[in-house]
Amino acid sequence: QEKSCRLSAALLGEDCEISHDQLYELLKYAALGKCHNAAQPSWCRIYHQSHLAGVVVVVLHEMSQVHFYRFYLQFKHLRKLFRHRFTLTPSVDFLASLCGEGTDLKPQNTAQGLTSTSSECVTKSSDLQCDPIIRRYGEKRQGLTSYTLTLEEQKKNYYPIKGSPGCKDYISTECDQQRTDSSPLFGLDCEMCLTAKGNEVTRVSLVDARGRCLLNELVKPERTVKNYRTRFSGVTKKMLLPVKTRLSDIQTKLKQMLPHDAVLVGHSLNADLQALEMIHPSVIDTSLLFARTEGRRFKLKFLAKAVLGKEIQCEQKLGHDPTEDARAALELAQFFIEQGPAKVAELNLEMLLTAEKLAEVSKNKAVLQPQGCGVQKQLNEPPRLSKPCFLDCLQVTGQKPLLLGRQGLDSSGLCQSNRSTSNKQILQRALENVPLSMFSIIQFSLGPESVASHLHAALHEKVRSKLTDMLTIYAGPFEESFCLKSVKKEFGRCGPIQSLTVVTETFQPYVCVQYEVLEAAQLAVESLNGAEVAGSCIKVQRPVTAAMLDCDVLIKELELDVENEGVIYVAGLKKSLTETDLQEEFSQLKDLEALFLPKDLQSGKHRNCCFLKFQKSQSAVDALEAINGWTMKGSELRSRNALASGHLWRWIWQMNHSNGKQGKHIFFEKMEQLSDSEQGLRKKVKKLDHHIKKLYRSLQNNTLCVVLFPGLNSTHGSQPGLGLMGIKNERGRSAC
Repeated sequence: QEKSCRLSAALLGEDCEISHDQLYELLKYAALGKCHNAAQPSWCRIYHQSHLAGVVVVVLHEMSQVHFYRFYLQFKHLRKLFRHRFTLTPSVDFLASLCGEGTDLKPQNTAQGLTSTSSECVTKSSDLQCDPIIRRYGEKRQGLTSYTLTLEEQKKNYYPIKGSPGCKDYISTECDQQRTDSSPLFGLDCEMCLTAKGNEVTRVSLVDARGRCLLNELVKPERTVKNYRTRFSGVTKKMLLPVKTRLSDIQTKLKQMLPHDAVLVGHSLNADLQALEMIHPSVIDTSLLFARTEGRRFKLKFLAKAVLGKEIQCEQKLGHDPTEDARAALELAQFFIEQGPAKVAELNLEMLLTAEKLAEVSKNKAVLQPQGCGVQKQLNEPPRLSKPCFLDCLQVTGQKPLLLGRQGLDSSGLCQSNRSTSNKQILQRALENVPLSMFSIIQFSLGPESVASHLHAALHEKVRSKLTDMLTIYAGPFEESFCLKSVKKEFGRCGPIQSLTVVTETFQPYVCVQYEVLEAAQLAVESLNGAEVAGSCIKVQRPVTAAMLDCDVLIKELELDVENEGVIYVAGLKKSLTETDLQEEFSQLKDLEALFLPKDLQSGKHRNCCFLKFQKSQSAVDALEAINGWTMKGSELRSRNALASGHLWRWIWQMNHSNGKQGKHIFFEKMEQLSDSEQGLRKKVKKLDHHIKKLYRSLQNNTLCVVLFPGLNSTHGSQPGLGLMGIKNERGRSAC
């Protein structure tokens, strides 16, 4: 039975501000796992990572937390799909930081060699000890058996192994004779399409040690084809129509062709054998043979050019030629065996790759810039080595990550990069290509960057103003000589008060109370409206403004938010109680999972309220009934369903304690511009929300999906970002 992946994250209350390094940590582990030395992230945990079907990152360009809460009602599907949320530190260049390209390392002396990022030793022509190839194989030439993968290496790199899970019905090549250094080499490569079964073979090529083609056949998939992957495979629907050959036919032919001591050679050969559903005991994988650090791999196209001087997988051709690829992998293995590790290390492939990337970047910039000294200056600068890039590390999966969007995307050649003209086109390409990629980054946008950043301050003020109104209640009328102290005490039982003032403009006195948490204001409206306080029967209500007309709808939606599922708010606590005291007092409540005690982020003193999270929703309902009217240390408790238990609590506190620095005339001018465009923004957000829902529904079960509002860090100001994440399960919602 297939295991379900699960995500666990301690993101209740204060523990929810995530840096880009921590996000990088999560994505690297999700994509690579323990097999490639990636560690479990420190702030959350993925269970059964090896069963993840893929990783999809949706980036909402130039958007921040402000957008999410300003258009909270429009993000109907987004807030229902993802249980886990976190505040994200904003970045100047978000995609670059996401891909781990934040720091560059200049070589100390480019004439002598390159600085090693792993051990800080210098690779010189006379000293190759730091080269990963030398570390793995030594300097001396050896026979081919020294380069075949061991059983442990095959397991680590997902090769089909006899008796392993998922390989029950696989066919053995029956090449079980002991290998020697004179055993024959055969190059193998397959092209695949996507069906309901997964990757199925559509074309197979086998070449012998002389490079002669022994097999080059099209194969009819067993299941209905979802995507022919023509861009990579070169195979079309028309080509497969007359084909009668099935996978079983190919398996039989390969068994007949291969001698009993055959050694198969290929580039990421595990994927080919998995698609062929065949087990072969002796393989040389050129993606591992030409070793690199950090679990990275060179691409076959690069190795063919750098080592053999051959151009393969040319962009002018439709798809890859499997015979060409099989022959290239075979010749690379033969070169390595004949020349030995020292000669291969002397090629300094890392330097060649860096130079190639730099030339590509310069070429792209030359197309965009007018003639002048800008490009020349860059060309004259010494080459810079980035720290191992996240996208580069992902080559270990045997595929290029997918990157779709409207902005200037990847120029390094590390991704299948595809620029589109609209969100609709991006969605369409995502629906077609995401199932074919283990790791995808999809970037949507609301419009031109200048509009988004220019009006950000006005948008922020609108959200801040609305939240302030939602935190505020008016109560009264009171008698002229009412006791303000008793009123403050009564309203304080609902939660922490930020300010309380007497309204004198009315015929009889009223009070204006501004709370620190949304739950406190709502509890005051629900429990004290119509009650007798300080000798008067009072009315409790929020401010009546145009922005507050949908307040009841917003409160209801916040209450139903999946982030608040199974979470309740409790007020009326004595400030002398510690977190340990509360844990002990509430320990009798069934299925209690976590307790969060809000603190003043400046003084560190805790407030007279807390949030309780339960493992089951029904347990939270039962706890509400039990706690209301409960007396703890002489204080009567009040409780209700949570509205802002997660990162929103911290954000509200920060908004209430921040001071705007923008000039009023500029600010009001922007507010007018925002009012003119906000209706259009609502429509765009609603459509964007629908796009994300459609993309999410198309994902395979056990896919990790992360949606990121990157935040803003520019001359227009800084605003925190927001992340939502979950692993899709059978019910179409994220699993926790």
